[in-house]
Amino acid sequence: MSDEVVITCALTGVLTNPSQHPVPVTPEEMARSAREAFDAGASVMHVHFRAQEPGMGHLPSWDPQVATAIAEAIRSACPDVILNFTTGTIGRDQAGALACIRAGRPEIAACNAGSLNYLKARSNGTWAWPPMLFENPVEKVEELLAVCSETGTRPEFECFDVGIVRSVGMFADVGMVERPNYNLVMGVASGMPADSELLGLLPRYMKPGALWQTTLIGREEIWPVHRRTAELGGHLRTGVEDTFYLPGGERTGGNGQLIEALVQVAEQAGRKVVSPQRAREIFL
Repeated sequence: MSDEVVITCALTGVLTNPSQHPVPVTPEEMARSAREAFDAGASVMHVHFRAQEPGMGHLPSWDPQVATAIAEAIRSACPDVILNFTTGTIGRDQAGALACIRAGRPEIAACNAGSLNYLKARSNGTWAWPPMLFENPVEKVEELLAVCSETGTRPEFECFDVGIVRSVGMFADVGMVERPNYNLVMGVASGMPADSELLGLLPRYMKPGALWQTTLIGREEIWPVHRRTAELGGHLRTGVEDTFYLPGGERTGGNGQLIEALVQVAEQAGRKVVSPQRAREIFL
């Protein structure tokens, strides 16, 4: 296990209302928030794009011009930063996501590696939203990988359950990808829970020597799982896409505070947070 660790900041996510939560929307806001995370120790910025029209910032955008403007603003604010673009579309059509990759040419792109019933139940016995299928068949994955090859972008495989982790290994077996990079997404209600004990099992189902990290969705209960990720040799990610809560349970004021807390977790586990230049050597 290397003592080096790369930290990713998930800058904004999607659908959370910027009038209620500290999520950046405009290129200027994204760059400012990225710089706070960058100064705190993040070398990778995971980027979602939001509608830029007044009052519409809670909605996603797949406008390549928006993607390019945000990418350029972040790169200008954060020298040598690594950009990781979202690509998640609920249905089969991912033309907008592919257009954004071609326009912004990120170093990394998320690749949702399998389908999932995306569910959440309320305590009163009703659905939090209508049940939906997050649709990611193999041909959709192949289409994304082809564009990543075209743009020189490394795919990061988002894995919401153990079967998807194992599927990524099969993607490598059949030649779809040479060096799989795993992102274990934990905390989605219908996916893997953010459970330290489960985390201890998952690396055995990955390709030997593969890069991996965790995305932990929840409140203050996710922080012991971050610690376990660090102890097991995984790379680390947080940001207001994933949580609004610091380890002590208080709400964060933004991405900088979350990254500062994650750096402390890494260092307490004996890991060294690397520079953006070293992160490029490790991740790319």
